[in-house]
Amino acid sequence: MVVSSVHTLGATAPARAGTRQAADELPWIEDGSKVAPKDARVMSRLFLDRLRELEEGTQEYQYARNTLIEMNLSLVAFAARRFRNRGSGDMEDVVQVGTIGLIKAIDRFDLTREVEFTSFAIPYIVGEIKRFFRDTTWAVHVPRRLQELRVDLAKCKESLGTELGRTPTVKELATHLELTEDEVIEGLIAANGYVAGSIDTPGGDDETDGAPKYADTMGDADPAMELFEDLHTLAPLLQRLDERERTIIEMRFGQELTQAEIGRRLNLSQMHISRLLNRTLRKLRTGLLST
Repeated sequence: MVVSSVHTLGATAPARAGTRQAADELPWIEDGSKVAPKDARVMSRLFLDRLRELEEGTQEYQYARNTLIEMNLSLVAFAARRFRNRGSGDMEDVVQVGTIGLIKAIDRFDLTREVEFTSFAIPYIVGEIKRFFRDTTWAVHVPRRLQELRVDLAKCKESLGTELGRTPTVKELATHLELTEDEVIEGLIAANGYVAGSIDTPGGDDETDGAPKYADTMGDADPAMELFEDLHTLAPLLQRLDERERTIIEMRFGQELTQAEIGRRLNLSQMHISRLLNRTLRKLRTGLLST
């Protein structure tokens, strides 16, 4: 949970009562959050103008600043709605973070610029929210450099995609961003760590409860795969055996003959066949372990 650094948002009635007399030069607003947006724009200019004349830390300054924050919380709600489906961030956290951006805008606004406060504040609010998502909502932690590269790649893919009429290649992205292809590939791979999806999430476009889940499409480990890999590694080792060793191996494991049957066919004792077989198997085992 993000905890707002602004303790003034929840001003209590006694605290407000103490400022009422000090705020004689400003309209008394009991609850700024209930002021209509149209009226808030007009009142905000009045309060911002007065705020610049007040001494920071005084009760009147606190009243003016607190009321400005409350009157403009609708801007935070408006900006936060753009991020309601992004990542796994709680909307309460997003609103609190956006409120920090609003406070920064109030503290830095200059009336001499002749710009509407709403136009000035929205970029601060949105910027603070974006920074929150960038720093806290990655499913897998990646370096800041790659987090920022992900944003650049997304913008570049969109602009080049519109221009080319297709998805740009890695080489085209690298040329446009003046990066190496390896750096672009690293950024694309890192982007996969932004969101972690559950294997129980319905797959495809159908998101109903009865839709197949990603877990349903996952294959099981093939028990024959390990055997295939062993046989693939064993093939060149068998070619290095002499003719008699290969014959014994083929009879024992290919034809599944007993050692006594192999001995009779080769006119050798069962004991001799056993020694030859053990020696050959040790040779193959050593070769497998060394590869």
